[in-house]
Amino acid sequence: MSMQGFNLSPGRIAKFKGQILKHAIPVEVLGVTGQQVAMPEKSSDTIVFRRWLPFGGTAGAPNQFFQNATGDRGNAYAQAALTQEGVTPPPDSLVPQDVTAVLNQYSVLYGVTDKTVSLYEDDIPSEMIRQTGERVGLIREMVRYGALKGCTNQFYGGTGTTRATVNGGVTLNLLRKITRSLRQNHGKVIRTALAAAPEFATAPVEAAYLVFGHTDLEQDFRDLPGFKHVAEYGQRKPINEYELGSVENYRIILSPDLPSIQDSGAAVGSLGLTSTSGTSIDVYPFIVAAEDAWGQVMLRGANSLDPTYIAPKQKDKNDPLGQRGYIGTTFWMQCVVLNNGWMAVGNVGAKSL
Repeated sequence: MSMQGFNLSPGRIAKFKGQILKHAIPVEVLGVTGQQVAMPEKSSDTIVFRRWLPFGGTAGAPNQFFQNATGDRGNAYAQAALTQEGVTPPPDSLVPQDVTAVLNQYSVLYGVTDKTVSLYEDDIPSEMIRQTGERVGLIREMVRYGALKGCTNQFYGGTGTTRATVNGGVTLNLLRKITRSLRQNHGKVIRTALAAAPEFATAPVEAAYLVFGHTDLEQDFRDLPGFKHVAEYGQRKPINEYELGSVENYRIILSPDLPSIQDSGAAVGSLGLTSTSGTSIDVYPFIVAAEDAWGQVMLRGANSLDPTYIAPKQKDKNDPLGQRGYIGTTFWMQCVVLNNGWMAVGNVGAKSL
């Protein structure tokens, strides 16, 4: 982005100055769950998450105690631990599994001239500061969304078996398939969520799996049998201000900032699903989370950002007249799937309205 100069258009000089209009603010929802990690300075650029595989689990199937085989697998598991009188059984060892992620640095930077700060009718630096914070939130949300869409536990609407063949929307049966998968993998329901506070803190929530999707899917979720809107919750409190409601084992949280993948599904035909071009279905990935499904670097506390505010009129050899100023920040971020079996991605179309 170029330096903000005085020649802003349109100006309001010699005109009645109405209120500065509110602008679009990004919505951050994926950060309410997942493992939150604080990265101290001078430690590393690499995060290593470690789990210890349960007995019977493997690196390829870390959530399964009973590997695929014929016969009574439960009895075989018990018989393997059967001991004989006077005979010491062979000892077992714990096996670790590490998930590694390398931190990336992101930045937001605005520039402004001394003339703009001194003479322009509006407080441009204050607006730059506000929008810097909001852009940080959106960047972090897109990092999460990009990482989580890569989960290997994928489900598809209609009769689809890939994103390119998606030809259906959200259904109760699709959600039940996801429930079965999460439970088969011992995915625990979520009982705490990140509280809306500047410092890191969690708050208890009623146990459920969480669904994060785009607001275009609102009507599709509302039409599901047994759907309950937040207005019907009674004593239950919403996890997030963007929570739409619940159905069976799920709490539904929708954001306009979890966009579809346009024109990436099956031919739209007469399916009644949304398409940007009118040719192929727009596919909406929605993220389903059990507890500790992913990890992320948290943005909480005084050391989470490295902000910059260099006001114009600060003179140095690079700007001897103090004509330029800068507002922005840098920050570190990474998000990584920790357990593919403890989350899922549903790929669906949205009903045309």
